[in-house]
Amino acid sequence: MTKRKRRHCRSVDVRINWLQPHVDHFKDWLAEQDYSPATITEVVRLLALWGDWVRAAGFEIETLDAGFAASASVFRGGKTARAPQGAAALFIAYLRETNVLPPVQPPSLEETWPTLAAFRRWMREQRGIKDSTLDTYQTILVDLLAWLGTDPTAYTAAAIRGFVLARAKPHGRGRAQGIAVATRAYLRYLVAIGQCPVGREHAVPSFASWQLATTPRFLEQTDLDRLLAACDGEHRLRDRAVILLLARLGLRASEVANLTFDQIDWVTGRITVAGKVRREERLPLTQEIGDAILAYIERARPRIATTRVFLTDTAPVRPLSRIAVKCIVHRALDRAEIKSPHRGAHVLRHSAATAMLRHGATLAGVGAVLRHRSPSVTALYAKVDIGLLSQIAQPWGGRLPC
Repeated sequence: MTKRKRRHCRSVDVRINWLQPHVDHFKDWLAEQDYSPATITEVVRLLALWGDWVRAAGFEIETLDAGFAASASVFRGGKTARAPQGAAALFIAYLRETNVLPPVQPPSLEETWPTLAAFRRWMREQRGIKDSTLDTYQTILVDLLAWLGTDPTAYTAAAIRGFVLARAKPHGRGRAQGIAVATRAYLRYLVAIGQCPVGREHAVPSFASWQLATTPRFLEQTDLDRLLAACDGEHRLRDRAVILLLARLGLRASEVANLTFDQIDWVTGRITVAGKVRREERLPLTQEIGDAILAYIERARPRIATTRVFLTDTAPVRPLSRIAVKCIVHRALDRAEIKSPHRGAHVLRHSAATAMLRHGATLAGVGAVLRHRSPSVTALYAKVDIGLLSQIAQPWGGRLPC
């Protein structure tokens, strides 16, 4: 080590001395979360900068929460200026985990919106709706309660209609329909528990939607091949396994993110998937997909105690989220230079259905793999093949031309 580097290390140690002995264990904590040695050194250096300001401002270990809040106005601006604040956030998270600082308990949904908490419980228990769907509903329903209040007796048809139209105004048709669905589901719950008159859910306006008017959004086989080729290499084993599950079996992003080891039956070659309403379905684990998952588990997956299969590949290591799966697809499309207007993970679900049809599968077979509850949903994919349209086309009821 050069004299300059030794002097720099000594200066950091001296400046951060007042935070000892926490910093030594903090570095071990970062290492356990797979931060690289170089990153740990940089985090400690940034923590020293932040610690200088906090100490000069008169804060102590016990008041670091207040110091962190006060420093937010100092360490702001560009990415470099915010870096010490990021190091401080990691340090405070470590102190909470080791009980040096008390854990922060954000107000629960029961405390802030007890009616929504009861709605979520009812939807899970009575309808089997998954939390990811309820999370989408919740952002809309919080606005509904802020707009109409928490007293269902004040929910007149005019007030409900006014909320839905105002909330949907900035959005397109798809989002507007989602707002109507969430509002209608909540009103049906209120009707079921006797807090709203029967039929009040009919006050929710509908938005124009012509069945089968659109065409499936999918990638051609050549683009799928390029997408998989963009996931070659040891450092992209996870991305390849994720994309194969999406593009071959048509899994949803949330189903890939939440996949656990006990859902994979290596003996019988099956994957058990719980869909939107927690109904379990068994799908085939093909050789290609099985090899990709095994390669990731054996050669690239971080070793942490969790039953979830797919993890982040940068620290802090944690299970993938639904949004992270979408980002994996988006980055792979960019690497493959595929100019598709549809960039999310769901385009691969459509691609899986299209590929199955083109390889001779029936509409009923595709619906079984995609776990559609209604054949009319699967019928959309007949548009990719004129021959398949004969399975759903209705005879012409008019007169033949003269």
